[in-house]
Amino acid sequence: MRGWWREFSGLVLPTACGGCGRPRTALCEECRAALLGVPARRVRPAPEPVGLPVVYAAAPYEDAVRAVLLGHKERGALGMAEVLGQALAGAARAVAGPSGRGPLLLVPLPSSRRAVRARGHDATRRIALAAAGELRRTGTDARVAAVLRQRRVVADQAGLSAPQRLANLSGALVVAGGGARLLEGGRVVLVDDLMTTGATLVEAARAVRATGVGDPGNDPSGGDGCPGQGIPGFPRAGASHQRPGAGAAVRNAGVAHLMAAVVAVTPESFAINRN
Repeated sequence: MRGWWREFSGLVLPTACGGCGRPRTALCEECRAALLGVPARRVRPAPEPVGLPVVYAAAPYEDAVRAVLLGHKERGALGMAEVLGQALAGAARAVAGPSGRGPLLLVPLPSSRRAVRARGHDATRRIALAAAGELRRTGTDARVAAVLRQRRVVADQAGLSAPQRLANLSGALVVAGGGARLLEGGRVVLVDDLMTTGATLVEAARAVRATGVGDPGNDPSGGDGCPGQGIPGFPRAGASHQRPGAGAAVRNAGVAHLMAAVVAVTPESFAINRN
């Protein structure tokens, strides 16, 4: 009901720009340009955590972009999902490169049940669905595969350092039962609204790699043709990971077709381009 009322009120009540507050427009041209006016680019946090996939972002997390993201996530501005989805679609398209083997499988990073209840919606999943729709409208086969789950409670990340965030999230995510089958045959793109230290994407990548999806031994092409191949810092075969509690080495962590796309990153990360 909360989500329905927000949708309804956005249609009948006076609106203001979600980025700058300008009246009589949901999103002004200047704020829209802040989200969509710059081509998505490769981004890296500093320091860059081990295990981080190749990540592309649409915009730096500042000013209008920050206001739109917070409005959508925390203040129920659900009408912003469409433009945020367009931005995420651009980042996903950029990281995946030209159409290749299989569809783009957008895997949203999961929110906790407590956060979803408090906000009245799952912000990342909503943006991912909008992005998949935008990709399909523009000729790219894409769908959302919401297969990640939180397997344990994690502490609030606010105020934690980058190493503390990695420790806090280690082993916290898992691919739901049967989820690995949904990822076979596609190009997996982890998606989120915001990247700061990269810790959440590292943990999500570990959980997907732990299923064996993308294992070169299961890939008849041997992983050739991946846009991440040959990029400095791209995770390759040899860095083994273990499923928490499994007590056995999981197969290769290379996952040649595992990538990530986000709407926004810290301005410092967006400015870095070391390719």
